[in-house]
Amino acid sequence: MSLNVYTPTSPAKLLLVDDHPMLRRGIAELLSLEDDVEVVSEANNGQEALDFLVSNKVDLVILDHKMPILTGIETLREIKSRGIEAKTLLFTVSDAGEDVQEALELGVDGYLLKDMEPELIIVNIRKVLRGELVISPNLAAILAQTLRKPTIDDMAGNLTARELQVIQMIAEGLSNKMIANKLDIAESTVKVHVKHILNKTGLRSRVEAAVWAVNNLTK
Repeated sequence: MSLNVYTPTSPAKLLLVDDHPMLRRGIAELLSLEDDVEVVSEANNGQEALDFLVSNKVDLVILDHKMPILTGIETLREIKSRGIEAKTLLFTVSDAGEDVQEALELGVDGYLLKDMEPELIIVNIRKVLRGELVISPNLAAILAQTLRKPTIDDMAGNLTARELQVIQMIAEGLSNKMIANKLDIAESTVKVHVKHILNKTGLRSRVEAAVWAVNNLTK
């Protein structure tokens, strides 16, 4: 069965947004060695990025957080509110739990710290473009303190087999529509499953369910 999944252009078009030109140049040079991604533009701040996105389509926006005019999270909020169709990745030095949680709640596709090895940056960019949710591994402890999460034994005891399937797919970054297509059920049924998952586990949102599942069910 053909799935209605996000398919990036080839090569995937990237927009780099960071107020440090040397860092932007370093990432751009790193990515220029790859055949499947292309940096089509760079922006010094969030407002420049939004101005570019008004008339240009990209597959992925890579955002710093601590920027003048608009922070990365403020830019992310504007991208989502304007309905701009692009994956988003926060690439920052901020490991504050509230920043990570807010970005996830806004629907960011990845949150990576800048101390990551160069080859892992490329690996994670490809994961985001495939629709996976990526988070720096060393943020797990911070997220554990920020999010209220049940134990894995509680989850296994409370959720049905179908609900476990759904939460696994949420952890993989699939939308309700994509889950519905994959399981051959109605999208409205997926929404009901998500509601039941949240009610049974005490998690507050689909995002918390995704983060919990990434940390506990996908290893």
